[in-house]
Amino acid sequence: MVVSVNNSEHLNQPVRMEESSPDPPFEETYKNLFEGLTDTPQKNFPELSAVEECELPLIDLNQLNLGDSERKACKKQIARASQEWGFFQVINHGISREVLGKMREEQVKLFKKPFQEKTNYKDLNFSAGSYRWGTPSATCLKQLSWSEAFHVSLSDVLGSGRRNSLRSIMEQFAVMVSELSQKLVDILAEEMGEKSGFFKETCLPSTCYLRLNRYPPCPIHPQMFGIMPHTDSDFITVLHQDHIGGLQLVKDGNWFAVKPNHDALIINIGDLFQAWSNNVYKSVEHRVVANPVNERYSAAYFFCPSYDTVIQSGVQPCVYRSFSFGEYRKQVQQDVKIFGHKIGLPRFLLQTH
Repeated sequence: MVVSVNNSEHLNQPVRMEESSPDPPFEETYKNLFEGLTDTPQKNFPELSAVEECELPLIDLNQLNLGDSERKACKKQIARASQEWGFFQVINHGISREVLGKMREEQVKLFKKPFQEKTNYKDLNFSAGSYRWGTPSATCLKQLSWSEAFHVSLSDVLGSGRRNSLRSIMEQFAVMVSELSQKLVDILAEEMGEKSGFFKETCLPSTCYLRLNRYPPCPIHPQMFGIMPHTDSDFITVLHQDHIGGLQLVKDGNWFAVKPNHDALIINIGDLFQAWSNNVYKSVEHRVVANPVNERYSAAYFFCPSYDTVIQSGVQPCVYRSFSFGEYRKQVQQDVKIFGHKIGLPRFLLQTH
């Protein structure tokens, strides 16, 4: 899960911009970070140059509905990809193109609203701080995320009684993706020889999050992070992205650009699953690179437990000490505020490791 600092820090800064513009005032707010840039982007972000494209492992979930041999093979594919890549993509996942298309349509309409309207948007009745942009704690360009998002607790959406087209499709999408997430974590637990009841008891739809992302074009600096490198602070993430591309991940110590697949959803392992599995499944660092010409949209579902849920591996010897999800989130937020980036699981290593 992307953990952002609340953007209320931006509100104390005077910003002059066209009232009708949908884009956050990145250039004006962070102008001191752009001073001293060279004309050669590779010198400013050398790690973004020469990134090869890769195709993630592709898994057809329809195999789970076939015979025993096909079902077993599919489950082993899911486990292997989670161990070796920490990322994979799924087709025949049970979420229709109509639902995904409607979700994207409503998401685009929301982000096309003027920036000032988004910062004070009351119609959806989301919790305070749901709308986020940039990186308030950034002290250098490499800590700046050129993006905006609505990071929404599903407790704000599910069964609220408030109805409009965006809330309705968000709820429909979330319920379907929640079922998919539960199916996948059950399989991953089963492949470890563990019982899966833990996830059904602790990861309820109301404890999960949905993040609607927009990455505006970044013409002033051709190579910028849309989201800076990070791992997700959840069990698994389900991502629906558009065709623009920009998602990159680490594999065998190198960064690779993920080739978009219109028919697939992307799944990645989060920190909590890496800890719970005792490093069997990998939470892999990933990032988004902004596009100089085209805007990019994505929607991410974060499969999370309640804050008081204790994460402890049943595999011995344990690599990490036990911790609650609430403790983990608090530590991540503190580190982001102090250091400008997340530290994550290394904070919770047992001393013997």
